[in-house]
Amino acid sequence: MSCEGLAGGGNMGGQQATVRPARARFAVPPAGREIVIAPGACTGWHYHRVQLDAVVRSGTLTRVLHDRTIEVHAAGATFVERAGAGHVHLGHNLGTEPVVLYVVPAGPDREPFAIPVPPPGGVGPAVCRAHPE
Repeated sequence: MSCEGLAGGGNMGGQQATVRPARARFAVPPAGREIVIAPGACTGWHYHRVQLDAVVRSGTLTRVLHDRTIEVHAAGATFVERAGAGHVHLGHNLGTEPVVLYVVPAGPDREPFAIPVPPPGGVGPAVCRAHPE
């Protein structure tokens, strides 16, 4: 496919863009999930068996990671949640509207989706009123 068929068209400095089909890694592509977190609620401490790619569709998500790092993701932001028990985290909605996430696992979608765990050491109950230590 030449650049003429792409949005904006025209010549890209004499180079052409080629569109190739993605190579499947799985016999069945992983299905995404929509996750809604109500205002004031949180997910509780958990980890995932496989890496997740996520996009915040609406609201603002505050994530607290295993090392007590805080990340804030507004609507339109994307982030990756790494797999394994070494990547414990929680998601918290500190806003007034629901947080809507769309997540896609990097492997087969299995149950349970999130593995609940106790909070990491040194994290107090103020992090998530709904899930104190």
